[in-house]
Amino acid sequence: MWKYSDKVMDHYRNPRNVGKLDDADVIGEAGSLTCGDSLKLYLKIKDGVVTDAKFQTFGCGSAVASSSILTEMVIGKPLEEVRKITNADIAKELDGLPPEKMHCSVMGHEALEDALKKYYDEEIEFDLSDEHKKESRVVCTCFNVTEDTIKEAIEVNGLTTPEDITNYTKAGGACGRCKGDIQKLIDKYAKKNEPKLSPAQLILKINKVIENVIAPELQKDGGDIELIDITDNKVYVKLQGRCSSCKNSVLTLKSFVETTLRDKVSSDIEVIQV
Repeated sequence: MWKYSDKVMDHYRNPRNVGKLDDADVIGEAGSLTCGDSLKLYLKIKDGVVTDAKFQTFGCGSAVASSSILTEMVIGKPLEEVRKITNADIAKELDGLPPEKMHCSVMGHEALEDALKKYYDEEIEFDLSDEHKKESRVVCTCFNVTEDTIKEAIEVNGLTTPEDITNYTKAGGACGRCKGDIQKLIDKYAKKNEPKLSPAQLILKINKVIENVIAPELQKDGGDIELIDITDNKVYVKLQGRCSSCKNSVLTLKSFVETTLRDKVSSDIEVIQV
């Protein structure tokens, strides 16, 4: 069962700005019914400012919540600010989304991007070179996901695995024949030398890996894990459930917990049991 923030549940149960604007200046679209999710984003723009926004979506609760929060994020904002919104900003505004639902925030960003492209094409005769006119190659034919979409997801969200790409874009989530191409795009676009994480970023990343990767595996065998504290690269945890009394708890701690954190966060991490 996925864990949703209170903000996601609020926007799902009480979505804001639902419907359509008959006098919209531009309409952005993303997704399709054949892929399971679709979104129409209506924008009213005056003097370079979004004065109103509404949406119509077909999809899950996360899609509704992402669309709802997006309308609140753009109303009253100048286009210069609206253009800077990313899918990561949408997810952050919702206090996070489960990894498997991040594609909903991506769909919201794609609809916004589509709307702005249409607006600028019409309003300021945006200069389109042959390079910009060229359509991006479709990588995942099942969900019609292009290379540009995957590239942006990798660069904006720091994705490093095909599973990440599926969670954020759906690519590779059906027949799986495109996973080889997806890996090549990861190799091509993923940052090779990540900047050193700040203390706050380190804590958030460690907590995310424990919640989304380590804990679910331990829970399969009746165990669990609690993050107690983080000091520099020392991570203090407490094994719970069956793991707390298992004679192999030290092995679990070092061979699984520590190894996973070193692989996904930092090779300098040392895990210590409280």
